[in-house]
Amino acid sequence: MSPVVEQAVQARVVASSPSLETVPATLLYDRTDPFTVRMVFPPLATLEGTEVVWEFSRELLASGLAAPAGEGDVRVRPFGYGRTVVEFHAPEGTAMVHLRSADLVRFLDRSRSLVPEGHEPLYLDLDSALAELLRDAR
Repeated sequence: MSPVVEQAVQARVVASSPSLETVPATLLYDRTDPFTVRMVFPPLATLEGTEVVWEFSRELLASGLAAPAGEGDVRVRPFGYGRTVVEFHAPEGTAMVHLRSADLVRFLDRSRSLVPEGHEPLYLDLDSALAELLRDAR
């Protein structure tokens, strides 16, 4: 079994205009970084024309499906029937994207098949992380 879950999703970007623009995005979960979910937006979906990657906790994503969650740069909340809003806050502004909740549930279920909730510390490679920190300190 691959140590990575990758799932394409359609993100509907909320803009100042009344219309919603749909852009492709990818959700990633890697069991070697078991607490983290990554959401990747390709260059065509960003103002800068470069790939943008947001990292946040798997727990935040799961919590935000049922009730508003998050206080920092990433916030997640349910939105109407079958939708979830993910807000990305940066100095340049806030991006809000609507995602199908069913896609997020499927992604989370797949990530839990790699690393069950509560077992994340068992998948951390602390020796390698410490060696890397020490190598960078020289």
